[in-house]
Amino acid sequence: MLPIFYHDRYDAETVPDGHRFPMRKYRETGRRLKEIGLVTPTNPIRRPKPADFEMIALAHDPSYVDAVFHQTVDYKTARTIGFEMTAAVAMRSRLSCMGTYLAGEAALSKGIACNAAGGSHHAKYTHGAGFCVFNDVGVAIRALQKTERIRKALVIDCDVHQGDGTADIFQNDDSVFTFSLHCEDNWPVRKVASTLDIGLDQGLGDGGYLRELEAGLARVLEASSPDVVFYNAGVDPHEGDRLGKLKLTDEGIRARDRLVISRVRERGLPLVCVMGGGYSHDVSHLARLHAFAFEEAARVLEAEADQRVSSG
Repeated sequence: MLPIFYHDRYDAETVPDGHRFPMRKYRETGRRLKEIGLVTPTNPIRRPKPADFEMIALAHDPSYVDAVFHQTVDYKTARTIGFEMTAAVAMRSRLSCMGTYLAGEAALSKGIACNAAGGSHHAKYTHGAGFCVFNDVGVAIRALQKTERIRKALVIDCDVHQGDGTADIFQNDDSVFTFSLHCEDNWPVRKVASTLDIGLDQGLGDGGYLRELEAGLARVLEASSPDVVFYNAGVDPHEGDRLGKLKLTDEGIRARDRLVISRVRERGLPLVCVMGGGYSHDVSHLARLHAFAFEEAARVLEAEADQRVSSG
């Protein structure tokens, strides 16, 4: 069964409903995963505890981590992040980091695992940005390396915005291959070079996007030899997204998730899926889009189990 990590406090309730970041999407996605049968009494939600200071400081400046933990983040940094640094915002960020780390551990033993949050890829080593407080993928990779569970990692980032924070954390680090497929003429204006960046033109739809993704996946899977893969499955490339500028349909988002998950698992690589961005006002639709990655991951795991049974 697909390991899914989730906590109700992924929703920082101090962020109001009218905020540009649709915080309610996490609870709605949690409900959606139950509705479609991925969370059941026999496959219950796995609830993370908050990551501690030492874990998060593996990927971030300790002085910044301390400021978040004690809600003393200065006004300029809080404005760059986009949230008032409340205790609830700090806690959701700590929980998200641990959820991604635990999904990494689960993927190493089960093949695939998902965190129903995460993908906070704009958080750099020294500070957060773009609704991202801590870079959960960066923290998870550093923690897995520290415990010697892994040596090398690959990040496949399909959020519509370039993964500048992840690139910043792993600059000049050959142990982590960062791949970002994003809309070039979009935020952040100043990109940080990933190991491989593919910047797409505005308005690109399903066919062109999937061709670019297929080619990019072939390159990065050939060039890297990771112990684990982290997939940022942001749904903001969708045609209805307020911040996206690409034109993927619902089926295009699902086909993208299917393509990434299948290509990674064809090579027998452990895979962690995190949610990433999505900024539609329609939170119910956002949850349906986010759930696609979970559905496709579960289908692949089921097919792999069936294959083992038939061949055994």
